[in-house]
Order: sequence, then structure tokens, then C-alpha cells
Amino acid sequence: MKIAVFRSEGERRVGVVSEDGGTVTALDFPRELAAIGALAAVELLAEGRALPAKVGPAYRWDQVELEAPLPAQRRNLFCVGRNYHAHAKELRESVFKDNDANPESWPIVFTKVPQTVVGPWADVLLPVGVSDKIDYEAELAVVIGKGGRNISRAEAMSHVIAYTVVNDVTARDVQMRHQQWDLGKSFDTFCPMGPWLVTADELDGRQTRVRCWVNGELRQEGNTEDLIFDIPTLIETCSRGITLYPGDVIATGTPAGVGQGLNPPRYLKNGDTVRIEIDGIGRIENRFI
Repeated sequence: MKIAVFRSEGERRVGVVSEDGGTVTALDFPRELAAIGALAAVELLAEGRALPAKVGPAYRWDQVELEAPLPAQRRNLFCVGRNYHAHAKELRESVFKDNDANPESWPIVFTKVPQTVVGPWADVLLPVGVSDKIDYEAELAVVIGKGGRNISRAEAMSHVIAYTVVNDVTARDVQMRHQQWDLGKSFDTFCPMGPWLVTADELDGRQTRVRCWVNGELRQEGNTEDLIFDIPTLIETCSRGITLYPGDVIATGTPAGVGQGLNPPRYLKNGDTVRIEIDGIGRIENRFI
């Protein structure tokens, strides 16, 4: 099932995408629950309850404004750095220069604030005067359904409710300047997300392809089978002493091919368009202005 969040006639709605992907039909959520986006659906599914009935017409995409599936995050998103071997290698002399003694001992986990989240077609704002080294990172994001603390690796996949696509946009100079990553990852609009949630019964996020194009040029291509720390390990790590809740997001890391890893580096500039596609989910495409 694909769960989408969209605006129609000025109101946010949560709906189900048709099997052919051509339309979306709203679910009968009250306005206050539709305001939190697909989190309303995630919480019901995590409890083993049925979603509300479909109501109204099947909308074509040109009739609605598609939004991020989880537009109202209740807390920061969990994110993972250096989680593909080739990506770790390409940034070894910059971002990872002082942190390379044992690259496979523990995942590098940081967060992005909720205000980073924007829709799958929304513009991303370049922070003029603050950073001029803005980079893209195509990533599979895991959405937690059943919550828990100290979740074992063996039980971790039972806590996954869905997957989506994110772009972990990064200000590289800020990231390196502060020797921690939250600030350089957390500018407003720095987490395009979408186009919808795909439930875990339709996709195994442990085996899917991630690709990214900048202005039509393929820059990144990887498979989540190549993650250094797989999805169960990431869930186990993030839940150590920390309770995970329904709707929490864990971005799993990016393949090689980011702008800083090129020679010379190629950062995003005004008017650039970044398209990210993950097999089994769909694509997002955002203009940087």
C-alpha cells in the first residue's frame, strides 16, 4: 500500500494511491488527524487497526498538491553517515578525515530537525550568506511502526511499517567547521521527502536500488544490500536506551557520488534540480533556489 499526503481545496488529506499509481483517494480522517499527515495512518497500522474508509473521488496528480508523507515530525529525524563503503572512501579526506580509525565499529548517527522536511516537489532554499557548499544525499528512509526500546537486531524488521525517499541535503562547510553534523544538516527545507510511504509488506528495504540525478546527470547509484550497517543494525543502535515511536524516521545513508566527493567538488547552485529515485517507492525532484 502507498499512503500519500496531499492538499485538495485548501485542506490536507491522507489517502491511498491506486495500484496503477495514477490517482489518490482520501481516507476518512478528521481534519485534526489529517493535519499530522501519514502519521495518523502509521499509528493505526502499528496498533493492528484498520484504516478509515476511502471517501470522495479518486484525484489525478494534476488535481492535487502532493506533500511530504510525514510533514509534522514530532521530533528530530535519525540519520546515518558513512554507511556505504564507496561513500566513506570518497569523503575520507574531508568529512571523515578525523574519524577513520575503525569505520565499521559503530554507525555514525546524527539528527535533522523537523523543520527540514518539505514535500517531494518543493523548492529547497539555498542559505545564501551562510553556506556555499550545499550537497545532495539520496537515501532510503525507514519509518518505524511498532515502537520500543532496546530493540534487538533479530526483532528489528517487525518494527518497520514503511519506507520513503529523502534527500539528506547538507552544508558541507558547516558540517566540517563544527565537527558535528546537526547544524550543517538542519537548515530549513533540507529534507525533501516522499513521494509517499510504501508499506513494508510491499517492499523489502534491505534489497533496493537508490539513484540520484543532478540536472539530468546520474551522480549516485547504489543498492541497500551494500549498506555497511544494515537496517536491523540501525534500528538496534538507535533504540539502545532510547524509545522509538510510531512515525520515527531513520535515514539509512547515501551511496557514493555526492558533490563533495567529485574532483573537483561540484556543489549545488541556484536553479539546480535534484531527482532521487528508489526502486519500489518512486521519485522526488526538487529545485534549489
